[in-house]
Amino acid sequence: MWQLARPALAFLAATVVALLLRALVLSVLRRWARAPNGWSSLVQAIRVPSILWSVVLGLWIAIEFAGQTERLSLRLSEQLGSVLEAAVILSVTITVANILSTLIRRASERRALGVLITGLGQTVARSVVFIVGLLMLLTALGIQITPILTALGVGGLAVALALQDTLSNLFAGAHLLADRPIRVGDYVKVADTVEGYVVDIGWRSTRVRMLQNVVVTIPNKRVAESIITNYDMPDPRLILLIRVSVDYGADPDLVDRFLVEEATLAVGEVPGLLGEPAPSVRLIPGFGEYSLDFTLFCHVKSFKDQFLVQHELRKRILRRLGAEGIPIPVQVRGVELRKAGGEGRS
Repeated sequence: MWQLARPALAFLAATVVALLLRALVLSVLRRWARAPNGWSSLVQAIRVPSILWSVVLGLWIAIEFAGQTERLSLRLSEQLGSVLEAAVILSVTITVANILSTLIRRASERRALGVLITGLGQTVARSVVFIVGLLMLLTALGIQITPILTALGVGGLAVALALQDTLSNLFAGAHLLADRPIRVGDYVKVADTVEGYVVDIGWRSTRVRMLQNVVVTIPNKRVAESIITNYDMPDPRLILLIRVSVDYGADPDLVDRFLVEEATLAVGEVPGLLGEPAPSVRLIPGFGEYSLDFTLFCHVKSFKDQFLVQHELRKRILRRLGAEGIPIPVQVRGVELRKAGGEGRS
């Protein structure tokens, strides 16, 4: 037993010295990470693995001392070497998993990704690293991993086939959160059938609250494959078009001026109506069958504001045109009635 004293003391001394150096280095890194460089999370990621590094260094020095002791058997030296190799694999695996998880979180913060894609990416990255590390550890311990890989391959294929719809919705949800064609709170139209506010983008489905105050749940796969109209991108401001028809006898310049004046006067009085860009009028579509058709262009803050703005502007325009004596034409249809047999009229 006395021949193990020198390697044991060397292990303890080297480990203690390494832990002291670790504490000093981490203190310096924490002080440096307080600056606005965003690396404080990376320092936190290597805090636990650095303890394993200290143990690995102590094991390595202990093995070096053991090699200098002639009384130690070759078998014991091989066992210590296996322990060192396992400790190295374990420390590298934990370090790489923590660093990858931190990098994914920082990338998601820069791109403002959702919690789902961040958590999913971290889980997948850590799982892959730990699986590879476990296989390397088993190989180092002399365990055959070929049967394990075969079983994992067959089992993974069976699980993938059984959960095909669930996995497609899961990855479609991750795609929606990463690409961000829609965001929670946006007013969207999905495939010309569902229109409303996005309430939630989950791992399986997306929930949309329609204007009737009902929530429609759509599988993420259907959303990802559909044509999406997002009324809040690139910004919530919306151009509102109001069509106004007047009699052919009206002066188009006066109609133009009246419409612009009413829209301009309504700015600040009608909630949601914007004064910049200024309202404008165009003789579009133009010459109708029985009227001159004008289009008033104005801007509103968001999609939901257009309803109140249209309501108020139409009332103001109707009163102004009536006060100015400009008639709004009404299509009149004549009906001719004939007796049976086509004789006479009534």
